[in-house]
Amino acid sequence: MYGSSKANQASGNSEAGSRLFVYEVVGLRQNRQTDQLDYPIRRSGSIFITVPYGRMNEEMKRITRLGGKIVNITPLDSENNTNGQQQKPAQNNKSMVQADQKQEKPKAKVPVNIYKPKNPYLGKCLENYELVDEGGIGTVRHITLDLSEGDLHYLEGQSIGIVPPGEDERGKPHKLRLYSIASTRHGDNLDDQTVSLCVRQLEYDHPETGETVKGVCSSFLCNLEVGAEAQITGPVGKEMLLPDDEDANIIMLATGTGIAPFRAYLWRMFKEKEQNPDYNFKGFAWLIFGIPKTPNILYQEELEQLAAEYPDHFRLTYAISREQQNAEGGRMYIQHQVAAHAEEIFELIKNPKTHTYMCGLKGMEPGINETFTQEAEKVGINWDEFRKSMKKEGRWHVEVY
Repeated sequence: MYGSSKANQASGNSEAGSRLFVYEVVGLRQNRQTDQLDYPIRRSGSIFITVPYGRMNEEMKRITRLGGKIVNITPLDSENNTNGQQQKPAQNNKSMVQADQKQEKPKAKVPVNIYKPKNPYLGKCLENYELVDEGGIGTVRHITLDLSEGDLHYLEGQSIGIVPPGEDERGKPHKLRLYSIASTRHGDNLDDQTVSLCVRQLEYDHPETGETVKGVCSSFLCNLEVGAEAQITGPVGKEMLLPDDEDANIIMLATGTGIAPFRAYLWRMFKEKEQNPDYNFKGFAWLIFGIPKTPNILYQEELEQLAAEYPDHFRLTYAISREQQNAEGGRMYIQHQVAAHAEEIFELIKNPKTHTYMCGLKGMEPGINETFTQEAEKVGINWDEFRKSMKKEGRWHVEVY
């Protein structure tokens, strides 16, 4: 519609060329350039600029150069164009107030420790279902808890604590365990009243006795029946928050249940647009997901559907250790997929709009850092120093266990 074709550049002699449009703009900076313009500049709120059809592209570029953001484009009909004078569209008092109040939305306040271990929130289990398909390894459950009876709210990338019932071997109440939240702030039911977790049943052989040991809290959650209650604390965490920048690039490196915060990111970016009118993701997201076997790909159907629907904005790469081979002929772990795409990934990382997230098993971190060290050396960059600078800028996020 706004291309540079001859039709779009036609003068006011054509019907299209004579049409007028009103741009609603926020965020214009006060400077020498804007001082010379023929429309008012405010430090906050909206201004309205009437633009001929043939100059729409040029005006968009000029507004962008001046630091502005177009939040609405409305055709100006003949009733609002009196004697050839360009005017703002007619609005009632209520809409005028709303327009004046439209500003760049401030960052959401990060909620922390609304509920503490001494006074946890009791949330009922609404659903608890298996995520690992037949033939997969282990058990991973998707668990949704009700929050409607309290004030527990959270942001994508945060965690909640679960206090398992009972006592430890010393006769003391069990300590809480933290779990990354797998749902957006709106919850899986989109009513802002639930929180969802992605929990793997911890199970291992005792090194001395050889007995099978099951994790206390993971066993409690994986076996939690619908209607039963769980003690919830939190939320906590600011390390893994998703940036507000709609144009950001998001690189996500996950193993196993480390997919949890990234599910929340992707659902917010692509699945909940109606619930997020103030957040319209326009950047590029890339998930590299490490799992042992294909049946262990958590949320596979939804992830692949997003990749198919948004190919220009979301890329999905698997590292399936027991089915794929790396360049050396060994098992394909996540660090090998990072190495295989190292040049492309590192080019993205150098972009100041790119945020890199790592979540999952701690064992993946050394290999990934080694890959980035080698790639950085190729372009004369010290990776350790560069990583520290990214961390300082809030673009490097790691949560491993």
